[in-house]
Amino acid sequence: MTFRSVWRAIREFLFTKASKEFLIFLFFLALSGIFWLSLTLNETYEREFAVPVSVVGIPKNAVLTSDEVDTVRVTIRDKGIILVAYRYGETLSRIDLPFRNYTHNNGTGLIPASEIQKYIYQRLGSSSKITAIKPEKMEFYYSYGSKKQVPVRWSGRVIPEELYFISRVTYSPDSVTIFASEEKLDSISMVYTEQLNYANFRDTLTVDCNLAKLKGVKTVPDHVRVSFYTDVLTEERISGIPIVGINLPEGKALRTFPAKISVSFVAGVSVYRNLKPEDFTVIVDYNEIQRNPSEKCRIYLKDTPSGISRVKLETTMVDYLIESQE
Repeated sequence: MTFRSVWRAIREFLFTKASKEFLIFLFFLALSGIFWLSLTLNETYEREFAVPVSVVGIPKNAVLTSDEVDTVRVTIRDKGIILVAYRYGETLSRIDLPFRNYTHNNGTGLIPASEIQKYIYQRLGSSSKITAIKPEKMEFYYSYGSKKQVPVRWSGRVIPEELYFISRVTYSPDSVTIFASEEKLDSISMVYTEQLNYANFRDTLTVDCNLAKLKGVKTVPDHVRVSFYTDVLTEERISGIPIVGINLPEGKALRTFPAKISVSFVAGVSVYRNLKPEDFTVIVDYNEIQRNPSEKCRIYLKDTPSGISRVKLETTMVDYLIESQE
């Protein structure tokens, strides 16, 4: 089908009686729509607007430790056409409030809703009326350079698959700088990530996340990368751990039978590969033997390496002999 034939078919349709009636219908439909819209926009309504509020004019020696931009919700009453202009125009794009007018010289600033309302009215037309504004006040926090470095720790619920466990966690960066008042700085020893929720993973999990917000505290940077390294759990045993006597008086020696013991434990495969009998300490307390003489003495596991759990001695009672040394 050629363009000429298509154009001929359209032209013939437009000049038919049915098409003329259809065009007349469309004309009156558009006219009634315009009439309805003009009546609607001329009615009075109330609409809520989210207005960003920013603190400006901050001195060079001060650091704003709260959010740089906050939001107030303002309900305005006016004709519909005016409210549409506010909604899609630049009138309520942002309100700037001077820092020096609202500081209390104690690290905090307070801007009452009445002050914010005054600045908003300067932007509105004479027919507009503010009927509500929330919140009733806006607080901001600042610091004159007080800061310190604190470590980062993760927070939340991170659980690998069954038979796996988290063997190591790394952070990049592993510490951040916080800016706050001296009082707040003294109360903060570390900062935490936002709540992390991950489960059923077996390979290394790396997460880019934000740090949890603290009121009146600015964190630089405010996000970190956390890596969770996993390992396979295994139940293992190490033998040949010597039993050592403690609190022995001078001239006394303690022998146990057996002289060495085994321990069982649960650990990751990579941890187990690096373990040695010297990493464990098993003891007998001479003072306890003197208090409770018996044919056997009790042995205790004093020191264990990190990264293992459910450590258990092969036995807790052994034969012993106390000898005098000349």
